[in-house]
Amino acid sequence: MNILVLGSGGREHTFAYKIAQSNLCEKLFVAPGNAGTAVIATNVSIAVTDFKAIKDLVLKENIEMVVVGPEDPLVQGIADFFAEDDDLKNIALIGPSKEGARLEGSKEYAKEFLFRHNIPTAAYQSFISDTVDEGKQFLETLQPPYVLKADGLAAGKGVLILQDIDKAKAELENMLTNKKFGAASEKVVIEEFLDGIELSVFVLTDGKNYITLPTAKDYKRIGEGDTGLNTGGMGAISPVPFANSSFMKKIEEQIVKPTVDGLAKEEIDYKGFIFIGLIKVGDDPKVIEYNVRMGDPETEVVLPRVKTDLVSLFNHVSNQTLDKIDVEIDPRSATTVMTVSGGYPEAYEKGKEITGIEKIKDSIVFHAGTTIADDKVVTNGGRVIAITSFDDDFRKALEKSYQSIEKLNFEKMYYRKDLGFDL
Repeated sequence: MNILVLGSGGREHTFAYKIAQSNLCEKLFVAPGNAGTAVIATNVSIAVTDFKAIKDLVLKENIEMVVVGPEDPLVQGIADFFAEDDDLKNIALIGPSKEGARLEGSKEYAKEFLFRHNIPTAAYQSFISDTVDEGKQFLETLQPPYVLKADGLAAGKGVLILQDIDKAKAELENMLTNKKFGAASEKVVIEEFLDGIELSVFVLTDGKNYITLPTAKDYKRIGEGDTGLNTGGMGAISPVPFANSSFMKKIEEQIVKPTVDGLAKEEIDYKGFIFIGLIKVGDDPKVIEYNVRMGDPETEVVLPRVKTDLVSLFNHVSNQTLDKIDVEIDPRSATTVMTVSGGYPEAYEKGKEITGIEKIKDSIVFHAGTTIADDKVVTNGGRVIAITSFDDDFRKALEKSYQSIEKLNFEKMYYRKDLGFDL
C-alpha cells in the first residue's frame, strides 16, 4: 500500500525508517519531511494542517494509510476531517479524533479526565485572566516549587516550575494577562509539585485493545545536570532502568487500562498513540500529562526497539484487532543524543552545512531539523540530528552515540554529554 507520514522532525524520520522496512509498504510519502526522509521516501511540501492539500495528495497518489506525527493536525481534527469525507473515510488514519486529542490540547480537559477515571495525578486548579487573583491565593496554599501549565499547546515549553512564590505570582500574571504563551495560556493550570523521577510510557490503542510499547526517559533541559531552559528534548534512553516488572504492573493496572477503558466508556474515537508522562513518587506512578502522539526524541529510541512490522501493527489498529498480534521488542537498550543549533532554544541560525553523516556506521542517524540546499544537507531547525545506538546497557549505548557524534559537524553544534546522569 501507499503510505503518507505527516511531519518533518526526528519522530517522522523514525516512522519513515520503520515503515520503509515493511513489505506492506509500496510507496512512502512524507509531508513536508526533511533531508533524512528524502533518502527513503518522497517528500511533499505540504503543511501538516493544510487538510485540503493533504486530501488532494492522498487521492492523487492512491494513499491508503496516513500516519500523523505531530499534535497540531490531531488537535485541529484531521481524524474527523477524514472520517466525515466520503472520499477519505476508508483510509486508515493513525491518530485520535479531535475529542481524543483534547487530552493533549487542553491540560484542564486532561486533568478532568484523570479525576473522572480515578487515575493517580497531582491536585490542581485552573484559572483565567478574570480569576488571576484567586490563582495567586491558590499558590499561597501550596508548598514550593510551584507548577504553572499553559492549558493549550505551547510546543512543549508551556510548563514553568518555580521556587519563589512572588516569581510564581508574577509568571501567572504574565501567562494570563500578558499572554506569555499566546492563546495557549488564556487558561493556566496550577498543580501541586510531585517529587520523584520521570519516565514516559507509550501505548498504541485501537480504541478497545492496546499494546504497551517500551518505556523511555527524555532529557528536556538544554544544560547539563538538567539546568537551563526547557527544549523539545535533548536525548532519550529506553528502557528506563528503574521501571521493573512490579512497577510496570502498577502502571498497567492504575493508569494504562483505566485510560483506554475511560476513552471507550466516554465513546471517544481513539486509534493511535497515547504518550503518558509519568512520575515515580516513592513506589507509585502518577500521571503528569498525556500527549496524543509519540514523543520526540523518545520515538527515536522506542520505535527502533519494536521488531514487529510497524505497518502490520497499524493495520491492526485500523481494524480494531490489536488483540490478534504479538509485539516483539528488542531486549537491548537504545539511546539517542540530540545535536542542536547554537543558541537553541532561543535564537539560532539556519542553513549551516552538516558534514560527516556518511561516516557514521555504528549508530542510526535520524534527521530532525534538516533540509537540502544546493545539494547539501543543512540545518533547518533548533534540534538538528538525533544519533541512536543499541547495546546491552544504556551506558554502552550512550558511549556509541557520543563516538558517532564526533564524526558529525556543523557550525556551533551543541549536545548534552551527561545523559543518563540521574539513573
